[in-house]
Amino acid sequence: MLTRRLIVCLDVKGGRVVKGVRFEGLRDMGDPVELALRYEREGADEVTFLDISASVEERETLWDLVRRTAERLFIPLTVGGGVRTVEDVGRALRAGADKVSINSAAVARPELLTECAERFGAQCVVASIDARRDGPRWRVHTHGGRKSTDLEPVAWARECVARGAGEVLLTSIDQDGARSGYDLELTRAVADAVDVPVIASGGAGCAEHVREGLVRGGADAALVAGILHEGLTTVGAIKSLLLASGLPIRSTT
Repeated sequence: MLTRRLIVCLDVKGGRVVKGVRFEGLRDMGDPVELALRYEREGADEVTFLDISASVEERETLWDLVRRTAERLFIPLTVGGGVRTVEDVGRALRAGADKVSINSAAVARPELLTECAERFGAQCVVASIDARRDGPRWRVHTHGGRKSTDLEPVAWARECVARGAGEVLLTSIDQDGARSGYDLELTRAVADAVDVPVIASGGAGCAEHVREGLVRGGADAALVAGILHEGLTTVGAIKSLLLASGLPIRSTT
C-alpha cells in the first residue's frame, strides 16, 4: 500500500498566508516562508503554495516568494495560482517548485496539461479542481471559485489525467473552511475514477476528518490549512491518529 501524505496548504494573497470560508472572508495567518519551515519541522510531507488571487487579478505568481520558500524547504513544494502557460510552469520549477498546480488555465485550454507533461514530465503536473454542489451534481469552478463552468468534476478529472496530469488536487468549495470534514462522496467518486494520486482538500476540522478523507474518501493525500494555522491541532497529532489507525504514513519522529 502506498504511503499516504499529509500536505499543508498555504493560501497566499498579497505576500501573506490567508484563510477564509468557501474562499471568502480571508484572514491573515502569517508569513509563508516561516509557516512553510514550521510545518516542515513538525513533520508535514509536502507544502502546497497557492497564490489565490493571481488568476483573478490576471497577474503572474509571486515568483520571488516562491523562490525564497523553496530555497529553505527540503520537502516537496507544489506551486499554483496564475499559471497560464508552459513557460509559467518552467518558471515555477526554476524557482524551486517540485510540482505545479494548474486550474483555470487548464479549463480554458486543456491542451496545456499535455504540453506541460510532455516537456517536464507528468510527475510535476497537478490538475487542481475546485468543485461546488449545484443541486444533485457538482460543477467545476475557476478563478478562485468565482466562475462556474459546465464541467462535471469526475469527468474533468478523467480528462485531466488522460491529458497528462500526474496528480489531482480536489477541493470542495462548499466544505472549504467549514471544518465539518471533506466531501467524502465527491472525493471517493474522483479517486475511483482515476489512476493517479488524489489529494482531498476543503473541510478538515480535526484529525479524524483527515483519516476519513484517506479511508472513506479513498484519497492518497489530505490537504490541511486553517486548523494548523490557528493552532487547533498539529501535524504530529494528526499523524499520530493516522498511524494508530494503521495507515501507512511517514512518522514525525
